[in-house]
Amino acid sequence: MQVTITAVGPDNRGLADPLVHLVTGAGANIHEIQMYDHDSEQLFAMLLRIEWEQPGDVADLRKELTSIGAQKGLRVRVWSRDEHDRKPRVALCTTYRPEPARAVLEGIQSGTLNAEVPVLIGNRESCRKLAEEFGVDFESIGDSAGNPDNDRLVTLLDEYEIDYVVLARYMRVLPARTCWEFAGGRIINLHHGLLPPFPGFRPYADAFSHHMLTYGATIHFIVPELDAGNQIIHQNAFTVTPGTPLSEIVRIGESEHEPACLHEGLRRVLDREVELHFHRVVNTRDRHRVVNTGDRHRGVGE
Repeated sequence: MQVTITAVGPDNRGLADPLVHLVTGAGANIHEIQMYDHDSEQLFAMLLRIEWEQPGDVADLRKELTSIGAQKGLRVRVWSRDEHDRKPRVALCTTYRPEPARAVLEGIQSGTLNAEVPVLIGNRESCRKLAEEFGVDFESIGDSAGNPDNDRLVTLLDEYEIDYVVLARYMRVLPARTCWEFAGGRIINLHHGLLPPFPGFRPYADAFSHHMLTYGATIHFIVPELDAGNQIIHQNAFTVTPGTPLSEIVRIGESEHEPACLHEGLRRVLDREVELHFHRVVNTRDRHRVVNTGDRHRGVGE
């Protein structure tokens, strides 16, 4: 069983050793270890991806690691896709656009996506009616200006026992701490442009200003660092004829192209065709081969 462990907290000495010693002492093989030490933020973070050969003991492992974390001032998470005999639980994070989230909910309803969505989380109220339509809880984390309460976001993800966080045109940047807490391929973002040439907040307008006839969307894993690259899960494009106005390009992208792209990208993750190892997307049929390169940012700003 593959288990992902993350530990995040104030920077200090000797934080990693007791966690590593516990898992290796229990006979686990470490497949991946990453550590982050940012002096300006005074933040320590670590990710361990291990092979755990005692499936019934993940809860015990979590209890022991959490205890160590409490002593060291670290928030520890222990997660495995195989711990529970149920479909993966997905949280959809939204701002204004309902179409990408709808594509996921309809995919689950039709059986093309093997998951369940217990909650939509929004920094705006725009998708509340969508949640009500599909009988899904809606949780608002934004103030009157749309500024999100990131601590509340993390609390909700834990309360709903979320496996994957999908940023379905969620137009806010996740802080590095949140990215680390759910690191290892658990946060998936829809970027409404082709990466790497068109990152940023206005990729349709940017491509249009370069007289492009090809536009697209990118589905990628979120990683804590900017400019990390190599996280594209799925990318697709559509072409337009010369003279097509920007408004029509945006309409096609938002209403037709982005939802389909998100559906396919999420399907690849849910069906375990791809995973994120060492910040690189790998084909699970050949985990040593990088199958895509990609995004250079954590998200986009509203």
